[in-house]
Amino acid sequence: MFKTIADPADCEVRSVIRCLNAKNVKPAEIHRQLVEIYGENVMTDGMVRNWVRQFNDGRTNVHDEARSGRPSVVNGGLVAKVNEKIRENSRFTIRMLCDEFPQSSKTVLHEIVTNRLNYHKLCSRWVPKMLSDVHKTKGLGSALTFLTRHSEEGIEFLNKIVTGDEIWVSHAAPESKQ
Repeated sequence: MFKTIADPADCEVRSVIRCLNAKNVKPAEIHRQLVEIYGENVMTDGMVRNWVRQFNDGRTNVHDEARSGRPSVVNGGLVAKVNEKIRENSRFTIRMLCDEFPQSSKTVLHEIVTNRLNYHKLCSRWVPKMLSDVHKTKGLGSALTFLTRHSEEGIEFLNKIVTGDEIWVSHAAPESKQ
């Protein structure tokens, strides 16, 4: 009894079919030998006959042929329109973009916004990951103001800074059972 080979590559099985076909082995016998070596789920008898027919017709390649696949819905025009809408109003949500572009799905629009345009969600606004010079200057000015106030007022100044977020956090101190 032979040792079975689990999960063979498709091109490996087709190579065996091609080799046995070159030795003039009948397709039914090729299928029987394949099942004996690779197991029951290797390939159907009809597929073996199909590959034998292709090899007899002159095919020599055992690999899959390249296929075109489904064409992409995302094109440069759609990306430019989505970018224009986000620049008009940075508080756009994906759902609002779906209303503006009903021909595109929510998944496609999310892929355009995050992967193509490199925007990410920050405080309920879509902002580019690369800041402009104006934003960098504004951030630098705010940081210098904080440093100046810190040097004038001391560490107590830090207690007066309030930051905000969209997340509400409640604090609960559970009572112990003791």
